[in-house]
Amino acid sequence: MIDKNVQDIEQKQLKYFCMATIVLFFVVAFCLTSPTQIIDGMKTIVISRDALITDYFMLADHGTAFFNSALMMTLVMGILQLLKMPFTGLTLAALFINGGFALFGKNPISVLPIFLGTSLYAWQQGVHVKRYIYTGLFGACLAPLVTEMYYILPFGHTTNLIAAIMIGIIIGFILPGLAIHTTSMHMGYNLFNVGFAAGIIGFIVVSILKGFGLQIESVMIWYEGRPVWLICLLYVYFIATFIYGLWINKWNIKPIRKIFHHPGRAVADFILMDGVGITLVNMSLTGCFCLTYIILVGGDLSGPMVGAILTLFGFSAFGIHLKNYIPCMLGVFLGTLFKIYTPTMPAIQLATMFCAGLAPIAGQFGVIAGILAGLLHTSVVTQTGQLYSGLNLYNNGFSTGFVAIFMIPLLESFMKRFKKRNFGS
Repeated sequence: MIDKNVQDIEQKQLKYFCMATIVLFFVVAFCLTSPTQIIDGMKTIVISRDALITDYFMLADHGTAFFNSALMMTLVMGILQLLKMPFTGLTLAALFINGGFALFGKNPISVLPIFLGTSLYAWQQGVHVKRYIYTGLFGACLAPLVTEMYYILPFGHTTNLIAAIMIGIIIGFILPGLAIHTTSMHMGYNLFNVGFAAGIIGFIVVSILKGFGLQIESVMIWYEGRPVWLICLLYVYFIATFIYGLWINKWNIKPIRKIFHHPGRAVADFILMDGVGITLVNMSLTGCFCLTYIILVGGDLSGPMVGAILTLFGFSAFGIHLKNYIPCMLGVFLGTLFKIYTPTMPAIQLATMFCAGLAPIAGQFGVIAGILAGLLHTSVVTQTGQLYSGLNLYNNGFSTGFVAIFMIPLLESFMKRFKKRNFGS
């Protein structure tokens, strides 16, 4: 049993790290953009449609996008602190997925109805909201659906606004129950489970809307380029995380091998299993690797790509590490050699990052299975977005859910000898 004093120290270390990240994003925002421009940019973000892909680097500017990201992370931190939730690997995953997607699709206003709906579900079930709060935090991926309702419903502004809020509350209310069942479908081999559940809800809602003749227009706003200052900022942040993690771990990097031996299948909370220090080291390695890959293939550091890197950075505390992620990434890259895609296509850049949701497949069944999962994901993810007109921000999570559901029965049927083996042994 871990000593309580050690737990208290680790909690403080995690909180300091999270708060420092938020402060950094606020500082970056005000260094890049004036307060007046940020106010104007936030107005633009709040009132704009947020369907995939709406890059806030282009819609507003870099400073405003980072300000919105810092606000989203502040909101998440505030909710968790209010509920007195312990800080774990799941906390980091929730924090950075919201901060990352706040660069292209989320804002503190559009996510609130979903949070409220999840709270009402907990109340209806007679349990504390703590039980479902993470589902609500991850379920913010349907925020664009809330915003879209305001624009496409054929009523007045006030009625549309009320309807949009109510739909957001309903989404938050039904999401927890659905997410529980989707987990059993892929048995924890899709780390982005709420994205899969949200995709089902999005598909149903969009189908209903189209049945009433309400059409949703596609969106494609994407920043091209790799600003040197942004590359330097991300590398410095990841390296600082690496040093901080090593310092916490008393400069001992050997435990990283223990993380690399975890298959990553949910629930794999590295903070709880291996400690804060080495988990931060693992996060920094993933962040640096993803950033370096984008630079090498000539990709873009757009809002969605920086958001994707931050998301994987956070999930490297909850299931992802280089040993189980690289095979999946290699599968996506190989898919660009054999198919009609190229590594620099926006959808493929995102798929290369978010295929990490399938990392547990490589972790449990081996490298070849991971490569096959990545190859399959390349084809599936390019088709799923149209099912809900881009209104589920976690489109890759929806795709990885289908890939896992398809592959796991086959792998367990024809590769039983891998089922119980220790990863890497």
